[in-house]
Amino acid sequence: MLKITIPDEQAHDPFGFASRNYATGIMAAAGGFSRAVYCESQLSLREFEAARMRTAQLNGCAICQDFRSERDAKPMYSVNGETPAQMVTGNGPAPDEAFFASIADWQTATVFSARERLSIEFAERFATEPKVLSADAEFWVRMHENFSDGEIVDLAHCTAAWMGLGRVAHVLGFDSVCLFLPAQEAAE
Repeated sequence: MLKITIPDEQAHDPFGFASRNYATGIMAAAGGFSRAVYCESQLSLREFEAARMRTAQLNGCAICQDFRSERDAKPMYSVNGETPAQMVTGNGPAPDEAFFASIADWQTATVFSARERLSIEFAERFATEPKVLSADAEFWVRMHENFSDGEIVDLAHCTAAWMGLGRVAHVLGFDSVCLFLPAQEAAE
């Protein structure tokens, strides 16, 4: 349920209406942050999606949980039919649905690489216990054994974007309206 007033004729796109009418500068900056995450991340697509989906699960954002970067990011960030030259979707193979289904049980699932598992753990702890995460020396040893400093900064900012913007979408009820259609439905 939407938590702000949206005219009936705009009810299909509450986020778009809000971005054109409320806190426009802030919403434009949020859009830029989101675009940077999808167009600049150097993480593999599987690491990216692992952390993104765990964040979506913790946030409770229905749109974020239904979103698949491989399917949805290109149309979302294309302008006049042109896809950005660089996107995270070019950073290796896309995960399958079994991968996404295993994320909630990441601690026991066997489908993840060490880096994917650490990406999920990072996202979960970033969202639920940032003070404990910051002070966990053993965790940071594992992170530095598997990720460069640049990749850690990349993952931290991606997670911050998903956590913050996903929570805004969920709290304001923007996720009560499906904005992303699977490619086969959009083509019909």
